[in-house]
Amino acid sequence: MLTVDTGKARERLAARRSELEEQSRISAEARRTVELDQQSVGRLSRMDAMQQQAMAEAQERTRKRDLARIEQAERRLREGEYGYCSECGEEIPDGRLAIDPMAERCVSCA
Repeated sequence: MLTVDTGKARERLAARRSELEEQSRISAEARRTVELDQQSVGRLSRMDAMQQQAMAEAQERTRKRDLARIEQAERRLREGEYGYCSECGEEIPDGRLAIDPMAERCVSCA
């Protein structure tokens, strides 16, 4: 019998989704294309801006991956599979799910 509080799990997933969506909204400006304007931005400043843009894009890819993991966790909740390891089938401790509500595997299988 699963001891994970599914109501808490839903709250954790919703909170994490909201946090990721807000971070994505805030970082939209940093991910915009760096314009080539030699008059207003020097070469080194442009290179720095391009590096910052690349880092922002990498962070956005991570956020999108996490949003997909949230969707998978919500599916597992609907199907009654949430809280069980996808590898061995053992129950995932609530402490692990509190830290990472999207966890699909127990510590041993991760």
